[in-house]
Amino acid sequence: MKKAIFLDIDGTILDFHNEITSITPAVEKAIRGLQEAGHYVFIATGRPYAFLNPHLLEFGFDGYILSNGAQVLMNNENIYTAGMEVPFVQEFTQALEGRNIEYMLQSHDYSYMKEECTEYYGMLKRMGVSLDMMQTEFQIEDVLTQKMQVLCRDEDEMAFCMSYVEDHPKYAHFHSMGAQQFELYAKNYTKATGILKTLEHLEIPIERSYAFGDEMNDIEMLATVGCGIAMGNASDHVKSFANVVTKSVLEDGVAHGIVEFVLAE
Repeated sequence: MKKAIFLDIDGTILDFHNEITSITPAVEKAIRGLQEAGHYVFIATGRPYAFLNPHLLEFGFDGYILSNGAQVLMNNENIYTAGMEVPFVQEFTQALEGRNIEYMLQSHDYSYMKEECTEYYGMLKRMGVSLDMMQTEFQIEDVLTQKMQVLCRDEDEMAFCMSYVEDHPKYAHFHSMGAQQFELYAKNYTKATGILKTLEHLEIPIERSYAFGDEMNDIEMLATVGCGIAMGNASDHVKSFANVVTKSVLEDGVAHGIVEFVLAE
């Protein structure tokens, strides 16, 4: 019977901080082995579609759970999309612009950020993120915002943003690229909800699902799938939600986990 395996990107199959910018040969071999055995392998990431580099798009994954679960893409078709409430996005972006805080809107097709967000553009370029799918001219009400990213220059700006988020309990945040930057998303969708939509679509029981992850936004999926596999580089808190722990991303932890925990069953 087929299994479905879901892989986070950053800190799981890639690690830009340690110059792992493409899937290693050992991990690729393990993934190919799963697919050759008839199993499904998906990406499950906080990244939007616009932040998937050609290597990931052309690798041959069976699908993608994107923007922290707001989009499920299979065979180049969206089987699920969700977005943040437009009035909230309008109000929050107005508050950010009033304080000259840089932000980005992420959707199912493009990401959106104004040209004057020079610090944010510089950060993305240093990370090697392609800007080909970035739009600089847009109207908030015309964008299906699935996730927001905000870059704060100091503690006062971050305190303002956190206070604003706390006043709107429908939304949650996590820090993904340092203490000055955070990602904001609606609580009613996570990687776990995207996985459940995928399993329903494929008619695969949850007991035959596996997920690999290392960050706070992986907690829900690690706790939801049949077997949650935390990376060795994950924090102890994240590991506490997993069934098992594999080696770190620097040690080809995904390849090790596939052999030890997925194929062994």
